[in-house]
Parts: sequence; structure tokens; C-alpha cells
Amino acid sequence: MNQQRRHVLKSTAIFGLMASVGLISIAQAEEWNKAAFDGKSLDEVFKVLVSGVPEKSGAVVMNVPEIAENGAVVPVSISTNLNAQQIAILVEKNPSTLAAQFFIPAGTESFVTTRIKMAQTSNVYALVKSEGKWTMAVKEIKVTLGGCGG
Repeated sequence: MNQQRRHVLKSTAIFGLMASVGLISIAQAEEWNKAAFDGKSLDEVFKVLVSGVPEKSGAVVMNVPEIAENGAVVPVSISTNLNAQQIAILVEKNPSTLAAQFFIPAGTESFVTTRIKMAQTSNVYALVKSEGKWTMAVKEIKVTLGGCGG
């Protein structure tokens, strides 16, 4: 079995599993934005995902370590009191800037927590889409041991 076929089968299985347990709907899986994940810079991702640069907001709260001892597993939590539709995590100096994108179902708490990989010390951006408008918070995380091939 070739690598591309394995990748397609694995992706299909993951989306199917997530849909079956209610983490995403099939409509949300279809909203996956390949161009945003392929973006290699903040400007590219902002252009595709946000259609501009989001403004900073104190309503977006990001809980991250100041120093990550291992860039392969950096904990990130994002919360907001806004009625979020989407939450995205961008890492400025990573080979692929968009690290994660979450679709928040209506009526649920606007909170996500995950672990991301970071290639090096970088600014991390938490973007929240609420009522069609994107806002963000930014924090620098110092990485002492690289996670993206380092």
C-alpha cells in the first residue's frame, strides 16, 4: 500500500471517528481549509483564514508556558467569554504556521486545550472567530528543545 493511500485512509478514519462521537459534523469536516494549513507565514494564513489581520482583544485568554522545555509537546489552552464559532492556533516560526483549527458548536463553552509542536522560540497566536469577526491574543513561548525536526 503506498503512502498517499495510507494517508487518505487514515484521514478518512479520523474524520469518521470524530464525527461519530460528535466532535465534528460532516459539514465541518468539509470546511477544512487546506490553503490555511499550507500557509508558511502569518500573512498567508491571515489572508486565507481571516481576510486581513485580526485585532488584539483582552476577551481572548491564552494559557501557555513562558518556557517550553520540549517543543514537541507544548500545552496551549484558549478560552474566551465571546460566543466563539472557531478557534485557531498559529505559531509564527513553524514550518506550517497554522497549528490547529477548532470549530465550536453553538451553545458550548468557548474553550480548547491541546498540545502543539514548536520548531523554535516564537510568538503563538490564539485567534477567535465570534459573530463573523476575528480577534486574537499573542504570547511568546521560549523553546529550549526543538519539536519540529529539531
